[in-house]
This record gives sequence, C-alpha cells and structure tokens, in this order.
Amino acid sequence: MSRPLDVTVVMFDDGFSSTAIGPMEVFFAAGLLWQRLRGEPEQPRFNVRSASVDGRPVKSVYGVTLAPHCAIEDVTRTDLILVAAPHPNTYEGIVRKTSLVPWLRAAHARGTYLGGVCSGVAFVAETGLLDGHRATTHWGVAEVFRQRYPKVLWQPEHFVTEDAGLFCSGGVYSAIDLSLYLVEKFCGHELALKCAKSLLVSLPRSLQSGYGVLPLARPHTDEQVKRAEHLLQRRFDQDVSVEAVASEIGMSPRNLLRRFKAATGHLPGEYLQLLRVAAARELLERGRAPVQKVAAAVGYDDVPFFRGIFKRHTGMTPAEYRSRFGPLVVDRGALASEPES
Repeated sequence: MSRPLDVTVVMFDDGFSSTAIGPMEVFFAAGLLWQRLRGEPEQPRFNVRSASVDGRPVKSVYGVTLAPHCAIEDVTRTDLILVAAPHPNTYEGIVRKTSLVPWLRAAHARGTYLGGVCSGVAFVAETGLLDGHRATTHWGVAEVFRQRYPKVLWQPEHFVTEDAGLFCSGGVYSAIDLSLYLVEKFCGHELALKCAKSLLVSLPRSLQSGYGVLPLARPHTDEQVKRAEHLLQRRFDQDVSVEAVASEIGMSPRNLLRRFKAATGHLPGEYLQLLRVAAARELLERGRAPVQKVAAAVGYDDVPFFRGIFKRHTGMTPAEYRSRFGPLVVDRGALASEPES
C-alpha cells in the first residue's frame, strides 16, 4: 500500500463547521472504520489535519468552537487542501486581510490538489486557477459567483466537479459527496463504498438541481418583457404561442424573442418550461397525485415528454423527486407495534 495521503482542511470564523468536520470524518474513516467494525486489519489511507488562517480556534456561525491543528503557514507540504465554507459576510475580509489566496496558489504550484466546499469554492476561484475550468458551488450563490468570476465555467447543477486537479462541491452537506468522491478517486471504488457503508451515507450524488429554487430570470428593467413574463406566469398551464404573447404586449414576435432573451437569459418557450417544472415540483412535494395528473395540471398531455423535461431540469424523474421531497409515508402499523418508551 502506498503512503497515506496528507489532507489539510481549512476552516474559518463564522463558517459552517460541518463543511470542515464532515470531510475530516470521511477521510479519517477511509481504511479504518469499516475495518474496525469488521475486525479486519486497519489501513488508514489519509492523514488529516485542520488549519485556520492564523492557527487560532475558530467559532462557527452557530457558536461551536473548533481548535485547529495549526495555522495555514505551518503547512509546508500536503497532498490535498480542502477549503471549508465561510459565512458570506466574512469572505471579502478573508481575501483582503489574510494570506489564504496566495498560500493556495503557492501550494497548487507545488503539486497540491485544491478543493472548495460550498461557498469555499470562491477562494479557489480567487486564485485564478479555476479560470477556463469547470466548477460548482451552492445554487444560492451561483449567480453571484458567475458575475464575480466570469472566466470560470460554472456548473451549479452538479454536486461535485473535477477539472485540472481542482475539486468543487455544491451545498453544505455536499462536503460528504466531495470527500467520498476524493476517497474513490485516490483509493478506489471498493474502499469508498466500504467507507460510505460504515458511515451510513450514500456514495456521491450527481446533481443538486432538484434541491434549489433557481431564479427563473435575472433582474432586468425591460417593462414590456416583464409584462410578457407575467402573462406566461398566469397562463403557464396553457399553450401560449409567442405570437399571442407578442400581440398582447404590443410587440412583434421577432422583437419579443430578441428582447426576452436579452432581458431574462431565456427564450419564451424555455421560460415556460421552467414555470411548468416549478409548478410540477410543488405538486409533487405536497401531494400524492399520479404523475399523469401532475403532467396535465402543468400543461403537458404527453407524459413521457413531461418526464424528459422534468429530468432535464431537476436531474430526477418525477417519481424520484417525489420519493425524496414528497410527503412522508409513515407505516402506522409498524409504529403501532413499537413498544412504548
């Protein structure tokens, strides 16, 4: 077996402690926890340390104090650096007042892999190393990052991305997805599967698009296009043609297509699809109606076509989406058989 890989997890004041602790627990468990549970020889695959920018303890956004092993400047060699998620309000100060970004850049130049969790991806982007490469982050900050780092190829629909030795993950708990992805990358599928089973978590998920409520359109000031949007929002379950919308707002169809795309980032037909998928998601989350009825309620008579559209935008079929986000189905018979505590 090759030597264990050295991993450094960087954490911050007012950050989200699970984005640091979660990866540390996954890496610590790899080659160790499964073996302990099964009575097999232990073969730890990672040496894990935590670091803060100055070596001092950090207090999470909800008041949990974490004591790091060292300061970032004390780390002279490591195979992988994983940057936890800071609170958005502290980001600018960390960039301007600490050596984090040049430290990350120098470590990468020495051959270190870099990764960011959730909003921590911004620090990797700040180095410039992500320019021209694929990256993901939490869906809620994706548009802000897209504007701040326009050269990065943002793919916020994904939980995990890898490009040129740079690794990114989506939301807070996708830290587990990224960590298991890295265990699989460096140690193989079998070990990653054992690690996941010992921690009772799933192997990395692929898409986060089903979790977020992404904005239908970016803010704009085109009042006629806003009228077209409101019309589509009122009639999303009907077959509304571009010609009908254009006529109602006093614009030619060609001009509507051009201005709608420029203002919202979508063509009217794409915008209508997003409205219908959003409505379908709400129906699936709140009730148990058959998929056929959900499709009809949002304007689709062709159920297979609806399934395809829904999966394209959420990464799941309607049935899969409901099983994950729909009403809980409780086996009351099983509950009744449980002894009272």
